[in-house]
Amino acid sequence: MDPVTLILILFVVALVLFATEWLPVDVTALGLLSALLLFGLLKPREAFAGFGSDTVLTLASLFILTRVLLRAGVIEWIGAALARRSRSATGTLRALLGTVAGVSAFTSNTATTAVFLPVVAGMARRAGIPASRALMPLAFASILGGTITLIGTSTNLVVSGALPATGQKPLGFFELAWVGVPVAIMGLAYLFFVAPRLLPARDAQLEDSLRAYLADLTVAPGSALEGVTLRESGLGRDHGLTVVAVRRGEDTVYAPPASFRLLEGDTLTVEGPTERILAGKNTLGIVSKSEQKLQTGGDVRLVEVVVMPGSPLLGRTLREARFRERYGASVLALHRRARQVERLGRLRVQVGDVLLVQGGAERIDALGDHLVVLGDLTERQSDLKRAPLAVLLFAGAVLLGGLGVVPLGVAVVVAVALSLALRLITPEEAYGAVEWPVIVLVACMLAFGTAFETTGAAKVLTGALSGVLEPLGPYGLLAALFVVTVALTQPMSNQAAALVMLPLAIGTAKALGYDPRPFIIGITVAASNSFITPLEPSCMLVYGPGRYTFLDFVRVGAGLTLLTFVVSLLIIPRIWPF
Repeated sequence: MDPVTLILILFVVALVLFATEWLPVDVTALGLLSALLLFGLLKPREAFAGFGSDTVLTLASLFILTRVLLRAGVIEWIGAALARRSRSATGTLRALLGTVAGVSAFTSNTATTAVFLPVVAGMARRAGIPASRALMPLAFASILGGTITLIGTSTNLVVSGALPATGQKPLGFFELAWVGVPVAIMGLAYLFFVAPRLLPARDAQLEDSLRAYLADLTVAPGSALEGVTLRESGLGRDHGLTVVAVRRGEDTVYAPPASFRLLEGDTLTVEGPTERILAGKNTLGIVSKSEQKLQTGGDVRLVEVVVMPGSPLLGRTLREARFRERYGASVLALHRRARQVERLGRLRVQVGDVLLVQGGAERIDALGDHLVVLGDLTERQSDLKRAPLAVLLFAGAVLLGGLGVVPLGVAVVVAVALSLALRLITPEEAYGAVEWPVIVLVACMLAFGTAFETTGAAKVLTGALSGVLEPLGPYGLLAALFVVTVALTQPMSNQAAALVMLPLAIGTAKALGYDPRPFIIGITVAASNSFITPLEPSCMLVYGPGRYTFLDFVRVGAGLTLLTFVVSLLIIPRIWPF
């Protein structure tokens, strides 16, 4: 069979599989790469070149650096700082969405949405705003921020990495900002004033999905809680923690009033989700005494364990059972479905209790048959002491790469190496942070782009397209490519949609005598324009907690997509002339 015909058939098959997701996108991409090799359309060296490309290494490194920021609690600290300064809850919620867009310009959309999800949900609850009117705007704000810089989304990096093979210059670090900033500003205005009128009023299901724990935490010297009342502390309002008791010396005050003033050494029995307890420990200067007394070497793990029948802990308090001496680990908190309100230290362990346990890896592995590990929460811990160093490494990599002092790939790889050397992240966490399906997809599609060019299929297809699209003129061509890309990016991954459309846009522009640059920018912006369906990962994170329907995204996302389309068509030709 003629190579051009064969490559076009593979192109159509891949397009259908990407759109239907009958197979995972990375499996489809690997199948496509295999077909290119089996049919002799690519040599092995050409086929596998994508896996060692600058784009793939840069992507993997950025995934790891984002995890470093999360582990240091940087993004969570930003959300908590905004919440503490809250005066008008509605105004703060809007400021929070603007912050999300700004953070998302430099980190993963999905990670940004995940970290800010409980913060925005809590803010909406305090403002009396239904969660459904805040969570979708959160996801959309993170997507809008991704259009501002080269590293805002993996899609931008993928497009930039694919350009040299087509004879085009890679995207500059802030090149997209010319259109990305106006799109983000107009988009945020839409989310502030229009989206709330279109969204339904439904309460969040977020808290129902989080296990509530009881923990004893002591006010340490220099804590932000020292000398303030419970009302002023914002433990419930800003941190999602309920204070059920306060122990001072030999006295215990149950259900303390909001006017109760905290002092150094007070032990607070608090109730809340795991993430809120861990965040409170890091940001408020409250500590677990059992954790302080525990001496561990090597890797420290945090796990949830359930108490099984026959456990020697049953019927005893944790102190009576000498848990720390017996297991070499500390219990930070305890969850029980139905329990009386009392201090953690007085609770007698029962079958089915879930303990939040911290200890050395070897000790955790040796907990025994009567304490079954439900899940490993180690990566959810954050340490604000490491935040300045994490920010310094990330900002340094972005600054050096963005200014062109060194290539961006070199800057981020060095930052990852330093993060590992300084133990800001473990090698296991680093490998786990990489979104391998995206890496595989990008590497395989880069190879497909090479085959598309070398077989002459790109010339044939773009020749046919140029004949159809020539009467539209440059503005019509830009609009058509934008609309088709938006249509493709709804059912398939953003990266796949961009890589499918990129060679077609460049080839058609050249055939018609236009500069390809404005069309490249248009496709890059359009590929991230995943507002109409909830299939974008950021949207999927809020889909359940916001109790949304598919049509909710269509109703709100269509207007935002149209706005993005209009702003892009007005700005792109002025910055990048045809």
